[in-house]
Amino acid sequence: MASIGRASAMLASGTMVSRVLGFVRSWILIQAIGAVAQGANAYSTATVVPNGIYAIIAQGILSAILVPQIVRASVHKDGGKAYINKLVTLGILIFFVVTVVATLMAPWFAALYGAHGAFGELVTAFAYWSLPQIFFLALYTLLGEVLNGRKSFGPFTWAPAINNVVSIAMLIVFIVAFGSDPKSLRPLEAWTPGMIALLGGGATLGIAVQGLVLFLFWRRVGLTFRFDFKWRGVDLGSAGKAAGWTFAMIVGTQIAGIVETNVANTVANDHFASVTVMATAWLIFMLPFSIVAVSIVTAYYTRMAEHARADDMGSFRFDFSTAMRTISLLISFFCVSIIVAAYPISVIFTTFSYSQVGNVLIAYAIGMIPFCMLFVVQRAFYSLGNTRTPFVYTVVQTVIVVIGVIACLFVAPEFRAMGIALVVSIGGIVQALIAAALLHRRMGRFDGRRIVRGLWRYLVSAVVAGAFGLAVLAVLGGTSDGFAVSGKLAAIVSIAAIGVVMLAVYVGMLRMLRTEELDVAIGALRGRISRRSGRSGGAE
Repeated sequence: MASIGRASAMLASGTMVSRVLGFVRSWILIQAIGAVAQGANAYSTATVVPNGIYAIIAQGILSAILVPQIVRASVHKDGGKAYINKLVTLGILIFFVVTVVATLMAPWFAALYGAHGAFGELVTAFAYWSLPQIFFLALYTLLGEVLNGRKSFGPFTWAPAINNVVSIAMLIVFIVAFGSDPKSLRPLEAWTPGMIALLGGGATLGIAVQGLVLFLFWRRVGLTFRFDFKWRGVDLGSAGKAAGWTFAMIVGTQIAGIVETNVANTVANDHFASVTVMATAWLIFMLPFSIVAVSIVTAYYTRMAEHARADDMGSFRFDFSTAMRTISLLISFFCVSIIVAAYPISVIFTTFSYSQVGNVLIAYAIGMIPFCMLFVVQRAFYSLGNTRTPFVYTVVQTVIVVIGVIACLFVAPEFRAMGIALVVSIGGIVQALIAAALLHRRMGRFDGRRIVRGLWRYLVSAVVAGAFGLAVLAVLGGTSDGFAVSGKLAAIVSIAAIGVVMLAVYVGMLRMLRTEELDVAIGALRGRISRRSGRSGGAE
């Protein structure tokens, strides 16, 4: 458990730094190109394209099969080194071919995501610079999962920080060279090839550095990469079979994403919330998810795969239950806090259209708790070598999202993006419930009563804390264009005040409800502080 705690702390710290830098990058991006400008939405749409293709060919497949396969290959005489080199070689070739083909298809992809006319031409221009990101994003995931499978978690979470530093530097150069546009006033015809190359190429450069830097850490885990084209004898067939269901699942998810982007782009030219606002709100949504869920589950994922390989289901259930309860305890607070402070949070990014960003953020945050819990359930299925079941419950979610998002065409334009985000949350809630039921049937039991018993305590405590937070928000004028939303500094002060009050009430409620997980968390925190104090005292 101590090793899990250290790994989670390392992941959380790396993710925190990366996400803070990501916030800075997004803030500078909005100052550079605006939040609801046509150019901003063109850039955001072009960015959706490589991320969508990357998710189809790499993200889900690698996450689903690579860690379990590496764990199984570790019993080989060479510790799995041959397997890893063969798989990475194959991956690099596939990623390169797909990236070249996708880049040549940039105009087709722009049309697929609902970009036409002059707007579509700008999306296509950005896409030519953005689509090469596919190769480096896939390489980053491939190399990172290899390191995670060898229990080296730090590089994977710290590499995005380097990406953000590069991207921030390129955005600053953009503003110096071409000026800023925080009020979304720059017209489409003002975009020049130099502006497009600097903005799109700068983003791709950051992602390239993020992927390539991971090669520097291989020697630490006893690996040396060499291209190896002899792919027979390393059980790639079973990996491909497992990947098939995940590939189908990701394709379904991306179909839903294409529908979302198309519907959002119906208001991209009207200065209403569209693709850029949704991307900004999603970034904020992903901060607690990345810090809490990803950090904890990534550390537990390898152990669950090891338990599954050894057929030690008792230890498997223990780790699953611990991960679920720990994540739920933390994420419940963040979920309600974001809903309460959505407008001040949005003001940090843009005072011009903060309410539109805030509305979309609230809609996304409604689904935060089931989204995080689903992440744990999904990794449990992957640890068990089961990729078919995640496909089944994702199909249900995809159908709900596609139907609901199309229905958003009948929502008023100023609320269309918010409607899309709300549909995504509803689909995620249904998906999480189905996934939990299927995992229960697969495992027989997974400490469900204890998980539910803890969850209702977290939710009640978070809602009560949220009521106090709303009171603070009202006093500070956050509901009436007052102090809390008057500027960036005021917003930061208001967020801090709301957070402090809500945290105090949340902890107090958990104590009153005698929540055992709180005592465990506080004990772990005190132990960590004591160990640090002891080391400091010894140094003196």
